[in-house]
Amino acid sequence: MREVTDWLVHQFNITFVVSNRYRLFIEGFRNTIIIALCAAVIGIFIGSVVAMVRVYCAQTGRLKIIDILFGAYLAIFRGTPIVVQLLIMYYIILQSLHNALLVAVIAFGINSGAYVAEIVRAGILSVDIGQTEAGRSLGLPAFRTLILIVLPQAIKNILPALGNEFVILIKETSVASFITVRDLARAGANVRATTMEPYFSLIFVALVYFCLVFGVTKLLRILERRLAKSDRNNSR
Repeated sequence: MREVTDWLVHQFNITFVVSNRYRLFIEGFRNTIIIALCAAVIGIFIGSVVAMVRVYCAQTGRLKIIDILFGAYLAIFRGTPIVVQLLIMYYIILQSLHNALLVAVIAFGINSGAYVAEIVRAGILSVDIGQTEAGRSLGLPAFRTLILIVLPQAIKNILPALGNEFVILIKETSVASFITVRDLARAGANVRATTMEPYFSLIFVALVYFCLVFGVTKLLRILERRLAKSDRNNSR
């Protein structure tokens, strides 16, 4: 038992204490959160715009060229691996930025937007067509009806799917190290390479990702329950 305790203390010290290596994990955690949150905001904005334009085009027959371009965007970013997109952004498209963290945020945001677009579009289509007809009967243009009447109702329907997309985004940030971003996974890898001891760094990184995902999932479930309770109260 004493040997096991001594080994655990030794592993803890060389992983976190020696040379203040805990700072690497703090920096990696911070960068992971920055990438996930900023990319989620970008993804929701892009996805919402793409979804609304595609639905508007399908309903009115207008903006055909933009709809075709958006369709190509969805096909490309949903059909290629995020790692490949990240490398193309860093080494080719956004090479002049010289900021790997910013490139990661943009790349993950654009990738997430392609998935959010389909989630939002499905949510819009799930709203009863009578809501659109009611808005049009009040004299609202098609696009304003979509934004002011249909989209707010669709948000409640797509909240679980958006939450799942954010959870996936958190885990996908682990590949940001491919472009030298010191995210949580890269911090663990750096410590592991220095100490030549994989146990604590790998387990710690896995636990942090698990806690992040578990926490986000819990918050989303609480929000879903509150929204459901609000709907029941409003229906009385």
